[in-house]
Amino acid sequence: MRLRHARLTAGASALVLASFGLTACNSASPLPGSTDDDPSESASSSADEQPVAVVTTNVERGVSDVPVDQPIEVAVRDGKLTKVSVTSDAGDLAGAISADGAGWASSDGLEPGATYQIVALAKGTDGESVRQTSRFSTVPLSLDEQTYPSVAPLQGEEVGVGMPVVVTFDVPVTDRASFEKHMSVESTPAQPGSWYWISDNEAHWRPKTYWKANTEVSVNVDVNGVAAGGGIYGQEDRKVDFSIGDANVYKVNAQTYQMRVFSNGKLLRTIPITTGKPGFTTRSGIKVITEKYDSKRMNSETVGIPADSAEAYDIDNVQWAMRVTNSGEFIHAAPWSVGSQGSANVSHGCTGLSTDNAGWLYSISKRGDVVEYTGTDREMEPGNGYTDWNVPFAEYKQGSALH
Repeated sequence: MRLRHARLTAGASALVLASFGLTACNSASPLPGSTDDDPSESASSSADEQPVAVVTTNVERGVSDVPVDQPIEVAVRDGKLTKVSVTSDAGDLAGAISADGAGWASSDGLEPGATYQIVALAKGTDGESVRQTSRFSTVPLSLDEQTYPSVAPLQGEEVGVGMPVVVTFDVPVTDRASFEKHMSVESTPAQPGSWYWISDNEAHWRPKTYWKANTEVSVNVDVNGVAAGGGIYGQEDRKVDFSIGDANVYKVNAQTYQMRVFSNGKLLRTIPITTGKPGFTTRSGIKVITEKYDSKRMNSETVGIPADSAEAYDIDNVQWAMRVTNSGEFIHAAPWSVGSQGSANVSHGCTGLSTDNAGWLYSISKRGDVVEYTGTDREMEPGNGYTDWNVPFAEYKQGSALH
């Protein structure tokens, strides 16, 4: 069962103005639901005065089945809007009056199962003020009819130059193009990039090349109320700001049994290592650190090696472990293989280092740091971790719903 998430208000939607027959009237015949407590906001006119302002909206008064992706518009004839508010117990609806004062348009989706009140104030060409009040309600939606976006990295997190933006949806998005139009990534300094849909539940964004060190990134998933296809709508907007730290790139050569550690282009250390032995070959390709553990239990059964196998292992306290594939490849301290590090591959696929070297590497590493593996005939599988960098950028862009 999914938990209900709080709603946020942000973003912008393309709007088309349509007016229905709700009009203002003079003070002798106040509108239903309007108030005349403030004389300055009362509507008044007489036959020999200039026309009084007429305020209209594209949602009929009292309607109870407005879709959450319905834009709300207010227009005025023979006057200018001075203030518009659209409010509900679920929150106020964002919007703005046009520069010429002729209309107001919402800039966010509506909340499901909510009753909204529109209050519009206008000043007519006769100089008199008009107040228009009306109400409408939106259709209710279950959680199964809404999709919630989770975003990685986390708010305020510092990550490495290989970290993609990852947006996951708990209910599938079949209208990917509709959603992607409302998803953006901006950075300082600016860097070109693209969205790439892994599935209907997951979309990634990466720059053309590794992020530049010390970049500031802002992700805006502005999908609240946006139709996701199949009767599903976005449940909430998400905005996440994160930063890119030092450009750490580690180069592992399984044939020379060495790891060269670069940071911001400078070689810091060359470390003897061991990788996977025959039958457990380590994958070649570009990998990204996805998780870090100062201590982790490693059991062979989790990677498909039975407990009664001659290759079985169960080590309770593996130190300085950093995951690079979903299938179970880690970089970690392996004091039991120090004699082979730098000269032979003896692991079950992980990259083993001495405890001192592993501790040092762990101390400078962060999620999103890049590890480039060469020297084996086993390639990385798509989706086995953050494998975005193994796809040429021209092909990556084809994974966008808007290419």
